[in-house]
Amino acid sequence: MTDAQIDSNSARHSAAFFDLDRTLISGSSAFVLAIAAWRGKLVPTHQFVRDAASAVAFKVAGASDDTSNGVRDRILGAVKGIHVDDLIALNADIVPKLMDKLRPEARHLLDQHRQAGRPTYIVSASPIEVVEPLAIALGMTAGIGTRSEIVDGVYTGDLAGPFCYGPGKVEAIVELARLENLDLERCWAYSDSASDLPMLKCVGHPVAVNPDAKLERFAGQEGWPIVVFSKRTKAVIRRTTQAFGAVGLVAGGFATGVRSASKARRFFR
Repeated sequence: MTDAQIDSNSARHSAAFFDLDRTLISGSSAFVLAIAAWRGKLVPTHQFVRDAASAVAFKVAGASDDTSNGVRDRILGAVKGIHVDDLIALNADIVPKLMDKLRPEARHLLDQHRQAGRPTYIVSASPIEVVEPLAIALGMTAGIGTRSEIVDGVYTGDLAGPFCYGPGKVEAIVELARLENLDLERCWAYSDSASDLPMLKCVGHPVAVNPDAKLERFAGQEGWPIVVFSKRTKAVIRRTTQAFGAVGLVAGGFATGVRSASKARRFFR
């Protein structure tokens, strides 16, 4: 497929959903938020160190029920007791830093979907107060993030809706699809992590981006396209024969080469 095949007809009743960390951007948005909150004296040093250690442990260990609960508790705990206005004020520092982390290949994918008339959304466990402004700054349709309970202008540390992680992302996407009359079979989803398998499975066009080992295995078994973004402005795309059409769509935008899965694995060793 080429860019021309991502036309307005295929975009009808469809949308593209992007995970944030290590998919749209390199690195962790939560870490950028934690640093900004620490420098702004919104969190003490001991909490910043604890949150940073938790983030590293999650990246190394991967997703499980326990670690998923840990992510939820870490995100909710990070904003507990903080005034909403103080967190929003951090966006002047946070959003430009996150935009600097945008992967060039991801930018081109966003442009492809947007030019086709397809809405684009960030779907992230990060606070909606960060996700939404970032999405708007990137020219996307909107952001879907975790909403924390607010009482008298202060975060309580409790949820005010589904936790936007794992199955929670699907819950949010399904509700958006209902409101916007989207056909999920026509929708796209991009992620690097096996924790997002529920989101990837709920759309007709799942794409694994720089996948972790578990997601790579599953994507290979299902014939999903596997996209590897380089650290520069080039990318190598791995595909299986079954995923040829979907990968072709992605390849039309930024690929410098197309390999079979086995050849690509040898390339990256």
